[in-house]
Amino acid sequence: MLGRGRAGTHRAMARLAAVLFLGMAIAPLSAAAQTRATLPRIGILSFDAAPSATNPDPAHGFERGLRELGYVEGRNIVIERRYADGRPERLAPLAAELVQLKVDVILAAGPGPLEATRQATETIPIVTTSGDPVREGWAKSLARPGGNVTGLTVTFEELPGKRLQLLKQAFPAVVRVAVLVDPVAVGDVRALEQAMQASARPLGLQIQVLEMRDASELDAAFALARQHRAQALYVSATNTMVTHRTRIAALATRDKLLSISSFPVMARAGFLMTYGADLEDLSRRAITLMDKILKAARPGDLAVEQPTKFQLIVNLKTAEALGITIPQSLLLRADEVIR
Repeated sequence: MLGRGRAGTHRAMARLAAVLFLGMAIAPLSAAAQTRATLPRIGILSFDAAPSATNPDPAHGFERGLRELGYVEGRNIVIERRYADGRPERLAPLAAELVQLKVDVILAAGPGPLEATRQATETIPIVTTSGDPVREGWAKSLARPGGNVTGLTVTFEELPGKRLQLLKQAFPAVVRVAVLVDPVAVGDVRALEQAMQASARPLGLQIQVLEMRDASELDAAFALARQHRAQALYVSATNTMVTHRTRIAALATRDKLLSISSFPVMARAGFLMTYGADLEDLSRRAITLMDKILKAARPGDLAVEQPTKFQLIVNLKTAEALGITIPQSLLLRADEVIR
């Protein structure tokens, strides 16, 4: 009986040891899960495809901004990324996913993602980039937007005219310019055309507006440009255009069109030149706004910021493919020359 008692005691101690071991194994996992649950969580909604070697992130300043403010993904912040792969119909369900995850703030990259997130939530703070916040209806004023959205503008009214001026100064022989726009993104195409005509007329330029809602309409748009004997292509860099930038640049080069747009990512995709806001700087500043919101600031009280850094980029590879020479005066003014 004494033997059986010792055996029972040994078995009991073994069971206790097993329970203690299991508890120690589970404890770190539970602590990690609890810590993750309490970390601030941000959502990112992009119209583009996920960044890759062939599709670099046009807003890579985002990661730099995180580092500068001391954020390390997985350590003191959780990031939920969603990419629509250039398909507008995916934006709404992806925005709904981020809302269901109860993220603390959403970074909406451009007009399409912003519209989707605004439809999905009126309470979760949103930080975005936009052309005209007041006209687009999400800000009462730049100084005090109100509501649950704040962010940065990416353009000024003077910028389209400045791009046309750069084009004409560099290539005086250019007269006919095709302007490629996404009517869904720009809203009032007629107003945009009138503004472009007003900028083009003093420069002796003729403007023809072409519409493209998605990639399936690209061939038809370029056929119209050829029909009207366009010499240059001005692309309004909205989400759709940025997503399909490489193909648009290739078609422009094929048709010997001098291509110009807004953002550096367009020049790196093969556009002849770009002039516009520095997206990396805007991305870093968006993170600063996000940080303020995570520290209890209300988005409606945070002023919409305007770009302060602009870049002129020239692509010499594209110039060579077009068989043209870029004037030295333009190269000297450029912030970056792609060789």
